[in-house]
Amino acid sequence: MQATAIATDTPRYAKCIEVSKRIRWDIDRDVIRGREFDLSHKFLPDGLSCIDELNFLSPSEARFLSQVQGRTYANMYGLVERFIGAKVLEISRDHWLGDQTALEALIRFTDEELKHQELFRRIERLVAERMPPGYRFDVSPNDVANFVLGKCTWAVLALTCHIELFSQAHYRASIGAAEDLSGLFKDVFLFHWKEESQHAIMDELEWVREDAKLASDAQRDAAVDDLIALVVGVDGILQAQAAADAAYFLEVTGMASDADRASKVNATLLKAYRWQYIVSGAMEPRFQKDLAAVVSDAQMQRIQAALAPLMYATPTQADAIVAAMAH
Repeated sequence: MQATAIATDTPRYAKCIEVSKRIRWDIDRDVIRGREFDLSHKFLPDGLSCIDELNFLSPSEARFLSQVQGRTYANMYGLVERFIGAKVLEISRDHWLGDQTALEALIRFTDEELKHQELFRRIERLVAERMPPGYRFDVSPNDVANFVLGKCTWAVLALTCHIELFSQAHYRASIGAAEDLSGLFKDVFLFHWKEESQHAIMDELEWVREDAKLASDAQRDAAVDDLIALVVGVDGILQAQAAADAAYFLEVTGMASDADRASKVNATLLKAYRWQYIVSGAMEPRFQKDLAAVVSDAQMQRIQAALAPLMYATPTQADAIVAAMAH
């Protein structure tokens, strides 16, 4: 089926353009505003970081661990936005000689993703100036992008929709409501959330368009296989980064020689990262609805089976966060 035969919801793309123009922000003028990071405050709230499950940490140690996680949180968004921007630019081709409103919306989407990458590079430099040396984030954005973009467009759009919906859910349900976070960190994700809200709408629109191109159950089965492979790939990144962040935290705090505490920190960081980047998105009601609309019951069962080993990663505050997601 040719892309031009698939209906385009022009009014929804137009609305995304209207909102994009109205909320447009600048990194220096609106977000950073000459500020530095205040390390007397946490970066990530406990509902995302799972730090409240490490009851042996002192307040200063808990605060530092939230800052380590927050630093990785920003770097992870910079990482995924490399492949998101590239994929959106690629799929805009369907609209080059077609719906120019949809084309404009997707070009604005790509432009905003490039701005977000620059924002997170700036944040990493600002954080690095204040935090102790030794932190590592060795994941190559281009290597990850090459892996992700090697999968079918249906699966990449599914993963992208998942990411951009959980980024909104995290801000609405947790980051925005927290009172003890760094003001600059909160503003980074406030402004990021404003534009991601429009991106998620376009993810959904393009995912539905891509789904309409699948001509058989076998093609959709293959697409589901690709989505599962992407989740496995993401989990591999999380395992490596959780280990790196735990090693950094344990070294700086002097806990590295305490085997019991080191084991608990490692396990909690992996749980937190699986919650942040996979499980919270899988539980997000809007994503569940979107996914159910494009897969069969049998395909959904395969996805759920692939996720099952990760679903333990639900923190004590998960119910409240998921309830907030639904609103």
